[in-house]
Amino acid sequence: MKPFQVSDRIGRLPGYPLARIPTIKRRLVEAGVDVIDLGAGDIDTLPDRRIIESLDEGLEQVGNHRYGFQQGLPAFRHAASRWVERRFGQHFDPMTELLPLIGSKEGLSHLTLAVCNPGDVAVIPEPGYQSYIGGAILADCEPVIVPLRPESDFLVDLERLDPSVLARTRLVYVNYPNNPTAAIAPREYLERLVGTCRKHGIVLAYDNAYCDITFDGYVAPSIFEIDGARDVAIEFFSLSKSFRMTGWRLGFAVGRPELVRALTQVKSYVDTGPFLAVQHAGAWTLDHAEELLLPVVAELVERRDAGVDALTAAGFTVDTPLAAMYLWVPLPAGIASADFATRALETEGVVLLPGSGFGPGGEGFFRIALTEPPARIREAVTRLGISLDACRSGIGSAVA
Repeated sequence: MKPFQVSDRIGRLPGYPLARIPTIKRRLVEAGVDVIDLGAGDIDTLPDRRIIESLDEGLEQVGNHRYGFQQGLPAFRHAASRWVERRFGQHFDPMTELLPLIGSKEGLSHLTLAVCNPGDVAVIPEPGYQSYIGGAILADCEPVIVPLRPESDFLVDLERLDPSVLARTRLVYVNYPNNPTAAIAPREYLERLVGTCRKHGIVLAYDNAYCDITFDGYVAPSIFEIDGARDVAIEFFSLSKSFRMTGWRLGFAVGRPELVRALTQVKSYVDTGPFLAVQHAGAWTLDHAEELLLPVVAELVERRDAGVDALTAAGFTVDTPLAAMYLWVPLPAGIASADFATRALETEGVVLLPGSGFGPGGEGFFRIALTEPPARIREAVTRLGISLDACRSGIGSAVA
């Protein structure tokens, strides 16, 4: 029998940062370890009760159990369009310039199939969301990595690319507020970015999943607040983080009709759109977004402050982020992030993500997700301090 072989694309995919964690976590839990999971950006509290009631209402409508296809639920399209206009002052036609997604992740990864040809360059920020590089590889693009470093404020600078690479670049992924670094993008940077994309005919995929998780008076913009962005950009939004709906898998993209139409065509061959009852609940959610966000953001501020204070007390150095739901924490020189994360999990029962899990450009850092109450975050950081001391001294500790 001829040996089974996977495609070359599969062989080129990097390891996914969360792949091994569930197995190790389950083993520790079965052994009686008190595991504190700050790994995935998956908040631990229920959505607002009214969102759940809206889902229940949608479930009772027989039409919502049929295929939605890519048109989806018109009510969701209109609610999403209204929300974008209220939030950013930008109008998009709900039927031709907006597309419902099964969470923004699939739209981001499928975009390469819609706008790139094999061999085209897709610029990938590193550290960054793995669906960017995954989408590029699966579409036979050439991923060109741009490291995000603190000395450049974790910004993607296209102008620093080799001119021959820039000339072949078809797509760039940009994500601010950023996962995993929690960096934000100044307006003047966004203006330069849009200008470069227009000059070189580059599609700008602007991942704005964390636009409403902002603190201390900071307000994240839409890329479409920048003059000229409508020529080149497609922007992705998600209900996952802002409304505690991660498992519901609902998001949407907005942009010029040609880009939205191309992504729609790809999706027509790979899925039939988000469950219509979930879109029903999503429409209600977006129409009430402003009041629903208040407790979510207040909760995350408490967790952020608890984490920053605890990390500082434990001997780490960390900035207080103005957005997103993560802390991006530098490690002392000489301590590998994967080794630190493995020690933290196996000896202290704390799940976090090593910076190297987001690509080699993330080495030297680890990410904490603010997915537990403040007391649990403080306890987790206390344990991380033990792990840090052990790494420095080269000794281990054992979980109870």
